[in-house]
Amino acid sequence: MARFSPKKFVYSIGRVPQRLRRYLSEYRYFTYIAILGPGIIAANAGNDAGGIATYSSVGAGFGYSLLWTFIPMTISLIVVQEMCMRMGVVTGQGLADLIREQFGVRWTAFVMLALLVANTGVIISEFVGIGQGAELLGISRFIVIPLSGAMIWWLVVKGSQKRVERVFLVMSLIFFTYVLSAFISKPDWNEVASGFVHPTFSTDTAYLFTVMALIGTTIAPFMQIYVQSAAVEKRMVKEDLGVARFDVIVGMTFADIIAAFIVICTAATLFSHGITSIDSAATAAESLAPIAGTYAKYLFALGLFGASMLAMGVVPLATAYSVSEALGFEKGLSRSFREAPIFLGIFTALIVVGAVVAMIPGIPPITLLLVAQCVNGLLLPVLLIAIVKLANDPTIMGEHRNSRSFNVLAYSTTIIVSILSVLLIGKTIADMF
Repeated sequence: MARFSPKKFVYSIGRVPQRLRRYLSEYRYFTYIAILGPGIIAANAGNDAGGIATYSSVGAGFGYSLLWTFIPMTISLIVVQEMCMRMGVVTGQGLADLIREQFGVRWTAFVMLALLVANTGVIISEFVGIGQGAELLGISRFIVIPLSGAMIWWLVVKGSQKRVERVFLVMSLIFFTYVLSAFISKPDWNEVASGFVHPTFSTDTAYLFTVMALIGTTIAPFMQIYVQSAAVEKRMVKEDLGVARFDVIVGMTFADIIAAFIVICTAATLFSHGITSIDSAATAAESLAPIAGTYAKYLFALGLFGASMLAMGVVPLATAYSVSEALGFEKGLSRSFREAPIFLGIFTALIVVGAVVAMIPGIPPITLLLVAQCVNGLLLPVLLIAIVKLANDPTIMGEHRNSRSFNVLAYSTTIIVSILSVLLIGKTIADMF
């Protein structure tokens, strides 16, 4: 029998707290990893086919001169998404749920109808983006569009919430292709840095409307709905707020960095060679080939395909969440068709409609994007006002309502983005005619 040693006993007791602390730190680390996701996914889904087309047009038309706008855009995105994430964690309810309870059925019906129309247009444009990206890679859209729709449908309907989120997070990695494209394009990094730190202003109509389009279209309504509903479904608690905020900050920052690299890529190639008119992301990718080489074209096309795939999964999910919440029906990625027929039925219908319409010959994708952008522009101010009011309501948020300093940012963002959205509607309608 081993002899008892007081010295070894005291030493072993002293090591227990160290082991416990190590275990708790590892447990905390895995907790952080489990919570991360909604903010990153929502932000990257915002860089969809329409967003890529907008950023490409900015780079081609204005070079590096509008890079400074990404700083206020990132701050605005973080402010809006943080409020929605916080509301989801604190209340355990989705945005449509809260709007119905606090503002009534009529207000909710208007918001849901506008959201359904706008998101249907966005989903169709995402399928168009998938088709364009596939054809740039040498594959027929009539093969890729049905397969892509079936894959996303199977993932969501047959998978669990964790599996869906993991796949979406992995799909977000495709955005690094734009970083590679930018480096292949060999931009002047001194000019890039200058574009970020030296704001440029012009009274030229095209310049002003480009700034409005860039800022006004960055915050998409489906992003707020998705991030809040996802936070509810992950069953986050108030103790998770710190990690949830970190998720939002990382997601929004990463998404805007990628968007900036798209501008840098097209500015270094198209703008520098006098190609200033881009009508789609596919046109931008095609234009890169003779200037930056085939690799840049394929990387850009791969990014377009991956971005459209991610958004094509997130946008119908956000729509299904919002309509189901507004009508009080069961919802959730872990539910079966029998448990949540309305939720999964809406998701399925949007996938089918988007895929079918996108394969119709002669469908003008730019017109679809303009219509969706117009409806989103109408909806966004309404949604932002509702979000700020809800986040300030002490009966809903309690001690977690907006602080005074945060409200300065929240109201400034709401007012500026709302004005830009209204002005952008006017420009969009003018473009349509």
